[in-house]
Amino acid sequence: MSKVVTTYHQRVAQEKRASIVTAATALFLELGYDRTSLARIAERSGVSRATLFKQFPTKAALFDAIVTESWATGDEEDPPPAGDVVDGLTAIGRRYAALLGRPQMSDLFRIVIAELPRFPELAQAQFSHGKMPYFESVRSYLQAEHEAGTVRVEDVDLAATQFLGMISNYVIWPTLLVPGWEVSAERAAQVVDEAVRTIAARYAVAGPGASTDD
Repeated sequence: MSKVVTTYHQRVAQEKRASIVTAATALFLELGYDRTSLARIAERSGVSRATLFKQFPTKAALFDAIVTESWATGDEEDPPPAGDVVDGLTAIGRRYAALLGRPQMSDLFRIVIAELPRFPELAQAQFSHGKMPYFESVRSYLQAEHEAGTVRVEDVDLAATQFLGMISNYVIWPTLLVPGWEVSAERAAQVVDEAVRTIAARYAVAGPGASTDD
């Protein structure tokens, strides 16, 4: 019985946390980061102030949680094993496109951009808690492929930036600048496939799309 009760309380806590994060994101977009108080977030999310303060003692801690959850991919989505750079990059690229296509991701970018002049620490949080960990996972994958001999990459940081940039420049950035910009699942898959072919043509040692320039 105690295990059932514990599970119930954990589920309730997770539901409240999700409500808080959703309410905070909406208020940051509506009012701005500076004008949004924790008390207002508690009211919007339908939880007590004590509950909110227990989970998020500061507004900065709450924003960090928004960043972390926006970039979360799940433990089951670790980088694929080295051995086939085309299959590996395709899996990584599709995960990345799906990640950038989440509504909360574009909301996060809008908050950071709007508040950057007054709160540069928000951009730092976005980079250190969100973008950088994901980038590092891609970098590590390319390094593993290099060590396995499937690609020849002298600068894995640059290669990871090139690959992710080809995807994000089509999937996420236009949504922040072009009204009505939408990317279908089919189009996103095409963008990923082209990015994979480009990287394979540049860096693959052998196989489809491999460069012949040595």
